[in-house]
Amino acid sequence: MTTGIVLAAGAGRRMGGPKALVDGWLLHAVGTLADCDRVVVVLGAAAEQARTLLDAGQADVVVADDWATGMSASLRAGIGALTDETRCLITLVDLPDVGRDVVARVLAQPDTPDVLARASYGGVPGHPVLLGRDHWAGAAGGAAGDRGARDYLRAHDTVLVECDDLATGRDVDR
Repeated sequence: MTTGIVLAAGAGRRMGGPKALVDGWLLHAVGTLADCDRVVVVLGAAAEQARTLLDAGQADVVVADDWATGMSASLRAGIGALTDETRCLITLVDLPDVGRDVVARVLAQPDTPDVLARASYGGVPGHPVLLGRDHWAGAAGGAAGDRGARDYLRAHDTVLVECDDLATGRDVDR
């Protein structure tokens, strides 16, 4: 079983407001995870307003109360919402050109608890990131500030799944 996690808790300071509220981005991110067995959306800044953008039953919502400390808080909240899944696929709300085709390519990796893979664009690692159950504690435990699981992924043998023929993978900050 695979749960897709959308990290959408930030205030979007450079953007001028929470990215979860940017027209259509939250629904797009959730839609890219349609091939997952379950979807979890992590909210924080403007959580109640962002929650109203989702249809009932479309996703489970988790609020990262400490969202202001950075992406690491969102990652920990998302991983903390997992139950009996084998793996999770983590994406960001601010990847408007990453579609369901990118997610499908990353999800084609083995459905095993030790899988560790991520999309790459022109050889540059990006999102989404696929974490098997064996990596959840390490990824969450090593997350700090806005770094998320970056250091954990660099320190482990992570399969890069080339997706530059499908998207740029660039997050939008302004």
